[in-house]
Amino acid sequence: MERPALYWSTRLEPQQVAGVSALLDRAAAADGTNPVSEQGVHAVSGSGGLDGVRHLVWTDDERIIGYAQLQPGHGDHPAMAELAVAPEARGRGIGGRLVTEAISEGGPDARVWAHGNLPAAQAVARRLELTGARELLQLRRPLVDAGLPELVVPEDVSLRVYRGVQDDSEVLRVNGAAFAWHPEQGSWTEREMAERRAAAWFDPAGLFMAFATSDEDRLLGFHWTKVHPKQGEDPAIGEVYVVAVDPDAQGRGLGQLLTLAGLHYLRDRGLASVLLYVEGDNISALRTYQRLGFEKYHVDVAYARV
Repeated sequence: MERPALYWSTRLEPQQVAGVSALLDRAAAADGTNPVSEQGVHAVSGSGGLDGVRHLVWTDDERIIGYAQLQPGHGDHPAMAELAVAPEARGRGIGGRLVTEAISEGGPDARVWAHGNLPAAQAVARRLELTGARELLQLRRPLVDAGLPELVVPEDVSLRVYRGVQDDSEVLRVNGAAFAWHPEQGSWTEREMAERRAAAWFDPAGLFMAFATSDEDRLLGFHWTKVHPKQGEDPAIGEVYVVAVDPDAQGRGLGQLLTLAGLHYLRDRGLASVLLYVEGDNISALRTYQRLGFEKYHVDVAYARV
């Protein structure tokens, strides 16, 4: 049965996955930023661990030229959408139509990510009378000749690296508690851990875990680092992937300690710089990162109806 040019789907077939992935690659190359988040990329192939994800596909002569993904809302968290338009198909109103369809399907509180908040995305937002409701900041700092503070581990803290799946339950417990407010990060399960362990970038020596020396079974916090390989003329770069501290262990400087442990590790791997993502309204985390020399580099904005 022939599909219409624009259609929703609850699951993409292998040919569609390939077409959407190619579209995302073309859009990233043209814009200098990925149009869909890491979690969204996993969901394209059905491995994202998210229930209820829907895919909106726009085709032209069987070639996918537009794509939107709708992640369902839950609790106080609204539905979230991400989208991409093929560079060769822009200027035809496809982006605006995808946004309109996603918000209509996701409900009045639905939000749509504009990664990089590029001028074209801002223009669509103005035309549809959408307002920025959430900001995700990318911060960066150099690692070479950048005055990285010395790592000093207090006597009452034990710092080690990930030892394997036996650590997963504590990592997930702390992650869930630390990010209970976060619509994406706070919902991780064993499936998300397994997917990331299987990823080509995973390195157990780059996942740092802090315990009290008096109780080395209960995790206080962790810092999971990541390395993005060289792409074209862009050199490899490190990432402060996740820093999480158990709310019961807040106020002990563990966030800065764990972040520093990871930064030293990334520097010692020969990386020249490091990036991280932080919510624009997470004032305490922003202060920690600014003290460590991070500066704003890139902004993602989630738009919503006024």
